Amino acid sequence: MSSILKAENISKQYRLGLVGTGTISDDLKRWWYNIRGKEDPFLKVGAVNDRGAKAREDYVWALKDINFEVKPGEVLGIIGKNGAGKSTLLKILSRVTSPTTGSIKTKGRIASLLEVGTGFHGELTGRENIYLNGAILGMTKPEINSKIDEIIDFSGCEMYIDTPVKRYSSGMTVRLGFAVAAHLEPEILVVDEVLAVGDAEFQKKAIGKMQDLSTGEGRTVLFVSHNMNSVQSLCTSAMLLERGIVSYCGDTHIAISKYLSGGEISISDFSNLEDRSGNGDIKFKKLELVNQCLNTNVFKLGDELKFNFHLIIGKQVFEKIRFLVGIYNERGEGILRFDSDSQLDLNLNSGNLGKDLYITCSVKEKLNIIPGRYSVNIAVFTGSTLQDHIANKIFFDVVNDNYLGSNKTMDSHNLAKVIYKTSWVSQNFDH
Repeated sequence: MSSILKAENISKQYRLGLVGTGTISDDLKRWWYNIRGKEDPFLKVGAVNDRGAKAREDYVWALKDINFEVKPGEVLGIIGKNGAGKSTLLKILSRVTSPTTGSIKTKGRIASLLEVGTGFHGELTGRENIYLNGAILGMTKPEINSKIDEIIDFSGCEMYIDTPVKRYSSGMTVRLGFAVAAHLEPEILVVDEVLAVGDAEFQKKAIGKMQDLSTGEGRTVLFVSHNMNSVQSLCTSAMLLERGIVSYCGDTHIAISKYLSGGEISISDFSNLEDRSGNGDIKFKKLELVNQCLNTNVFKLGDELKFNFHLIIGKQVFEKIRFLVGIYNERGEGILRFDSDSQLDLNLNSGNLGKDLYITCSVKEKLNIIPGRYSVNIAVFTGSTLQDHIANKIFFDVVNDNYLGSNKTMDSHNLAKVIYKTSWVSQNFDH
């Protein structure tokens, strides 16, 4: 299947500090090179897009050599830290700004929702802005008329539809903006993190609409978000941007894992960690989170979970060694606890062990905690003496995908903390 959007060697350079006015001769020279298809003669080498580094150049590459293509019906998630270049890329794809180098090839109309109020005129009413956006997309008035009731109903702004948009709240503006972009039948829908302005109900509604557009109507969606659960449940593939460069493009689960782990595999090294408590005769050196033999810190509901510990024994203690693992949610509430004392035949003591100790804790039940971010607290005791305790240094995410093997996502408003797979049987009786 041919691609509906293809980006080739897209780069965008910005000048740091105050921008000089330049000269007419420079502009003419730049124009002359441009019409002959040559590179800008005043283009600078520039620095890498790294917000944490001190500027040593006058220019910076917000994007550098971006290459990817998207097929019809595909939902591409674009993820990365703030300043990675996500919004800049979407603005280029939406033709809000032009790339410094490279080209974009598209088939069909592109509708964009980049910022609150994008494409809206504040003095016009909501209804008038619907017609304005439709006209920009090349739609006729009869085509817009056939969609307008559906747009107004989806936005939930019927009471204010004939009020100037400048009086709308940011949430109302986003609701109407998304409704317009999604219902005016673009071949490509571009959505930035702006959906975060909407409430939970609208976010769920918007994600459902994007799923309908891709699977039901075969339209293409480019979706930027910091909500990894939304990316996992919606996107068929994902692209990770780091400092303006494509770090990874492909499987959504792998992209999210790389993003959440900062590009590293999920191994926590505690060799030089000072923020810990305990006597220190036995200390944790490393911890690996493992799912089906892969180091990761991103899990799906129903995945296997295994902890691989590497400990250093500094002083031999002839008492039983006990391990504790606690799982806590983002509010600090304890969700799960694993205790080596529950296995009666594990009777270790450091007196007959070497300097390095390797322990594996395999969770027998499938992972059944609700999607979200969790922290892992670990502790080791000898007898009743705490030897080492590390808290809030290890994190993992559970994403909302393939809910307990059902190939569905879980209701995002589920208030439970733990979910069990159940069997439901119905019986009919004649009276």
